[in-house]
Amino acid sequence: MKNQSTKDIISQNVESILDSLPEGVFISDAHGVSLRVNRMYEQLTGLTQEQISGKNVRTLVEDGIFDCILNPEIVKTLKPTTRVQRLKNGKRLVLSGFPVFNNDGELKLVVTFARDVTLLAQMQEQFAAQSALIEQINDQLAYVARNKAKDQAPVYQSKVMTDVVKLVQQFAPTDATLLILGETGAGKDVLARYAHSLSNRREKLMVKVDCGGISESLIESELFGYMPGAFTGASSKGKAGYFEIADGSTVFLDEIGELPLTLQTRLLRVLQDNEIVRIGSSQARKVNVRIIAATNRNLLHSVEQGTFRRDLFYRLNVASIQIPPLRERTEDIPILANHYLTQYQNKYHKKMAFMDVTLDLLKAYAWPGNVRELQNLVHSLVISLTGPIISPHDLPQTISNLKPHDSTYSADILTPTRSLRAIVADMERDFLVKAIEVHGSIQRVAELFGVNRSTIFRKLHLTKSTTDAEENSKL
Repeated sequence: MKNQSTKDIISQNVESILDSLPEGVFISDAHGVSLRVNRMYEQLTGLTQEQISGKNVRTLVEDGIFDCILNPEIVKTLKPTTRVQRLKNGKRLVLSGFPVFNNDGELKLVVTFARDVTLLAQMQEQFAAQSALIEQINDQLAYVARNKAKDQAPVYQSKVMTDVVKLVQQFAPTDATLLILGETGAGKDVLARYAHSLSNRREKLMVKVDCGGISESLIESELFGYMPGAFTGASSKGKAGYFEIADGSTVFLDEIGELPLTLQTRLLRVLQDNEIVRIGSSQARKVNVRIIAATNRNLLHSVEQGTFRRDLFYRLNVASIQIPPLRERTEDIPILANHYLTQYQNKYHKKMAFMDVTLDLLKAYAWPGNVRELQNLVHSLVISLTGPIISPHDLPQTISNLKPHDSTYSADILTPTRSLRAIVADMERDFLVKAIEVHGSIQRVAELFGVNRSTIFRKLHLTKSTTDAEENSKL
């Protein structure tokens, strides 16, 4: 009697039981006729009991209400099965269907449970897309890194810079800490990138940190990262510092002499133990980074003044390179000037050339801003000038108005064995040769500057027939 009473209670409350389940329930008979759905199924699909009851599941598929059903497969195999179903509204459900048999072993019902996985599917698609994007970006960054290293290889021809580059090539393949010394704008950044491009870490991007360009209150968190809620305004997720980001690669600490004393101690730990500790954490994290440092300061003098740790100085000074200022390697000035000229004329789609006398004046200038000042000057000339030839008159007065004894060109000009007419003829010939190089033909130069071709032949000391033959051979 007690068991019968329990069955009655369950039977009387089966509707409420179904509606209390957290999953959608769809009940159909052995012929595929829809019998009952619960409240959760209605919420998941937007379909009501009245809309579904009595309809065959095959008809529901034909009407496009959903794209697949389990009933026919379960009726055929008499085994449970699972499928992903897409509804007309785009929602995705995971269906798990089970056969229900009577006491004689005959199939009577198919009960299908439905769970919404739309959000999960979207997240999986987004994750797959983001993973593909990350992989693509990593490939692009590696490509950029390799090509940027090629673009930023040192440009030089002087003996002193040849020796410097040999040292870089000697130190680069090792993991030794590299210290690059030199005046502002001398090219420390270029040598650092060049060293990284020759190292075993070249496939990963080098991370550059401007120690003098980040405020003292921020540089600690930028270098070492922080834990969630470590300080006011900190991200709730925390943040990795540059040393963690560069794990397996190189960290370039530019203007290391500007690093506050409090952080010098923490940097020493990175060099000694290959460990960092995020702000707000007591747990050390291992990092595998190669450090290249650069400064325009006299670090030994800073050590004596007490503004730079002596032990850190010795840790950094494992392999040291001194870049001479541009004024001490004047042979590099013309090749650098033409290098930047090519770079910027390609960028702005122009054709330009330096006169030799212009390059001589550039060589005579002291260049207090070093290579960076020269680069900025060439950039300015390319965007401001319209003519194809860069003459002394196009230079700033600080360069073009150099006194005769300051100019390497002045000795030739003031030589008493040469007449003014001969000097002017040489300058005209120099100008015309450069113009022909830029514009490609004597005919084009004659049109642009309003002179006869015969005049150009005469000033170049060429015969017309010889020049015509040379121009035709180019064609």
